Amino acid sequence: MAAFLAGATKTLDLAQYDFNLSGEAKDIVAGAITEAANRGVKIRFAYNVDHANPIPVPPPPEPDVQLIATLPVQGVPIAGVPDLMHHKYVIRDDADVWTGSLNWTNDSWTRQENVIAIVRAEAIAKAYRIDFDQLLSTHDVEKTGFVDPRWDDGVRAWFTPGHGEDLSSRIAKMIRRSKRRVRICSPVITTGPVLGTLAQVIADGKLDLAGCVDVTQIREVIHQWTENQNVSWKLPLLQQVMAGPFSGKESTPYGDGTVHDFMHAKVCVCDDTTFVGSFNLSRSGEKNAENVLEIEDAAIADKLAAFVDEVRARYPRVTIAASGSGPPPAAASI
Repeated sequence: MAAFLAGATKTLDLAQYDFNLSGEAKDIVAGAITEAANRGVKIRFAYNVDHANPIPVPPPPEPDVQLIATLPVQGVPIAGVPDLMHHKYVIRDDADVWTGSLNWTNDSWTRQENVIAIVRAEAIAKAYRIDFDQLLSTHDVEKTGFVDPRWDDGVRAWFTPGHGEDLSSRIAKMIRRSKRRVRICSPVITTGPVLGTLAQVIADGKLDLAGCVDVTQIREVIHQWTENQNVSWKLPLLQQVMAGPFSGKESTPYGDGTVHDFMHAKVCVCDDTTFVGSFNLSRSGEKNAENVLEIEDAAIADKLAAFVDEVRARYPRVTIAASGSGPPPAAASI
């Protein structure tokens, strides 16, 4: 990350859901930001903050606002209303983009599975800049993500919530079209189009499909859906999918002072097409401010399919009682 920041000559635009570093990691990253500013680089920093409205689950992690205030940046807090500013991207000199699932925290960098993508393309950087400017001009998650997903040399960027439902439908369509393989890492899988498509693919039994989830968060989903009749129709689909070829990480339940060791990678490989970014395959993901790269490249798809296989091999197959019984862990968002 420090090396990426060190390459900036004009501008750095950072959109970070969580920024909370300590020790050597803090010194390295804060030092790289300070050095960039000393070179004359203009730095803007948008970050998610909690809001005062009641929420039904524990709040999302709060960025280190005091640390951000010490940095030579234009800090812009974005209240998670009605949903989270969940991005983790950097735009460098309007030419390069660093993105993926990785929050800027010590636990994210040492305890979680994550995927990072770096794109060097002005057209893709421009798309991210449009999204970033929407965040800064509106300070309203709901009014962002309205960026047309345009192809540039086999890559295009998707943003939510502007294109949240479109993105879920696109991923579901590519899963359905796959002939050889589908590989998925996502903490949860709750968006209707993807759940329905996966259930059908598993029932057909013709596709090489496998993946990994965070089973602690999946159990929380089942607990909440059992109590909420508005979404209970999705329970049989989720249970059918989780009974398929998915492994699950038993992460530490979310809570104040706990470690954050989630299975946090968000990647979906459909034959030679890959979706990678900050987007959980969830209904909440459709409503959050998120970003995803759709990449058509066989070598990258092979690399990330191998990564998914490596991750899922670390953990046992998902086993969940049909009732979702057991004490529910807390979760920030499903």
